Amino acid sequence: QVQLVESGGRLVQPGGSLSLSCLASGGTISRLTMGWFRQTPGKGREFVAGISYSGGNIWYGDSGKGRFTISRDNALNTVSLQMNSLKPEDTAVYYCAASRSGSDLFSTLRLESDYHYWGQGTQVTVSS
Repeated sequence: QVQLVESGGRLVQPGGSLSLSCLASGGTISRLTMGWFRQTPGKGREFVAGISYSGGNIWYGDSGKGRFTISRDNALNTVSLQMNSLKPEDTAVYYCAASRSGSDLFSTLRLESDYHYWGQGTQVTVSS
């Protein structure tokens, strides 16, 4: 099975930038749809961004579009989330996820139930 480990979460000031990384082990992610979710105590797990097998299709949740950028490097078995212009409401635990569903160019998976492998999460705190 594929194991996912997120890293890069930390405290950052509003307006700042942060890059999260997800390293996969136990198998290649080249045939998996990858995504990022986030979760706060008062809210469920929210879809942030998704990317198809080779990066030909990218889609974002409401909070991710415009400020966040998802990317992947299949050779390194990694997925990244670049976050810019961060706001306090971006504070959450961010999770990397992988799905066996979808296709290379036409996947727009955004439901928690669509993803099969999950990382442990990394805390992002946006505060002054």
